[in-house]
Amino acid sequence: MTIAYVGLGANLGNARETVERALLAIDALPATRLKAQSSLFRSAPIASTGDDYVNAVAQIDTSLTAPALLAQLQQIELAFGRERPYPNAPRTLDLDVLLFGSEQHQSATLTVPHPRLTQRAFTLIPLLQLDALIGIPGYGPAHTYVDGVAGQVIQKM
Repeated sequence: MTIAYVGLGANLGNARETVERALLAIDALPATRLKAQSSLFRSAPIASTGDDYVNAVAQIDTSLTAPALLAQLQQIELAFGRERPYPNAPRTLDLDVLLFGSEQHQSATLTVPHPRLTQRAFTLIPLLQLDALIGIPGYGPAHTYVDGVAGQVIQKM
C-alpha cells in the first residue's frame, strides 16, 4: 500500500456537499482506503473567476498505481458532472493527485508531486493540517513553502 494525498475542490452547485460526497467516493475506490481528511476550506479562485472554492485534502492508502489512481479520480469527476471547457474554468469537482508516496512521476497526463502544490494555499494548508512535518519529494519540507502562499485568501469552514 502507498500513502497518497488527493486534493479536492469545487465551486459550482453545492460545493460543500460535493466535496463531502467525493470523499466518500474516494473511500469506495478499489484497493483504496480513506485514512484521513483535512477540514474543509474556502478559497478564492486563482487565475479564474466565479464563486469561492471549497477545498480539502484526503490522505489515502492505495495499492493502485499513480496513473490508475488518477484515472479513477477522473471517473469520479465525470460522475459529478465535471466539464473542461477551458483552463481554470469553474468546476463541479476537481480531484488532483498531490503526492504519491515518495514517488516523482512525470508524464503527459500526470505530474507527481503536483506541480503547483507548493504555490497554492488551498492545497498546502490542508496538507499540512494532516501532517505538519510532511516532505514533498524533490522539494523538501512542505512547511517551508507557507510564507510563499501567505497572501492567498483561505479560510477554514
